[in-house]
Amino acid sequence: MSIADKIFVDMCRDILENGTSTEGEKVRPHWEDGTPAYTIKKFGVVNRYDLRKEFPLITLRKTALKSATDEVLWIWQQKSNNIHDLHSHIWDEWADENGSIGKAYGYQLGVKHHYKEGDMDQVDRVIYDLKHNPFSRRIMTNIYVHQDLSEMRLYPCAYSMTFNVTQRPGEEKLTLNAILNQRSQDVLAANNWNVVQYAVLVHMLAQVCDMHVGELVHVIADAHIYDRHIPLIEELIQREQHPAPQFWLNPDVHDFYDFTRDDVKAIDYVTGEQIKDIPIAI
Repeated sequence: MSIADKIFVDMCRDILENGTSTEGEKVRPHWEDGTPAYTIKKFGVVNRYDLRKEFPLITLRKTALKSATDEVLWIWQQKSNNIHDLHSHIWDEWADENGSIGKAYGYQLGVKHHYKEGDMDQVDRVIYDLKHNPFSRRIMTNIYVHQDLSEMRLYPCAYSMTFNVTQRPGEEKLTLNAILNQRSQDVLAANNWNVVQYAVLVHMLAQVCDMHVGELVHVIADAHIYDRHIPLIEELIQREQHPAPQFWLNPDVHDFYDFTRDDVKAIDYVTGEQIKDIPIAI
């Protein structure tokens, strides 16, 4: 059965059984009807995914691989902060009348700074270092920029990636590993979505830098299940689990900026029924 399913189920059970409730506290999120959106939460959740063994798409319900890829490319490749550059509508709640989410997400990755002999943005710096200085312990990105927070329509949730390259005994190719840091996560709505996005990103960067994929470590400071999501989660984690699908990434793409959402596929992806109309706290 899928390792990603086991990780997800174990995490949800731990939150439900051992988490703490925010009920009665002064909380910022609320439901559309104005009711406070309370959670059960765990601090400091760490999940590890060995991307060599399995691509971490859960099978309990379907995660839309192409849409997840489209969003991560919107942020990391297009470096956009405008929802009109996206094919989905998941950011519509936070956009202004022009479609902008302010100085958030892709905007921050596209800000240039002086590095080596010229100016680079954060993504180009990562690719440069992976190719020219792979054993550096300084290959990372950060989009939680305090001086710009007041101009962001939403503070970044997944805010930092740290890349680390290893060389396994007997292998000529290097192995690319990464840590995704997330300050806060709505487990039902976003957990596997974020995992899949950044697993795709690691696969893409490994391919264009001629490396193997290694581990993706996901660190969540505040992993929470919203009160109105509890029965949905309880039903979801009881479902039948299926074998993980195979992941296909177009092998002909060797420039990160040439990837599209159509360059990924999940083969033999068998899932449970989708959960529709999940209420989203805002």
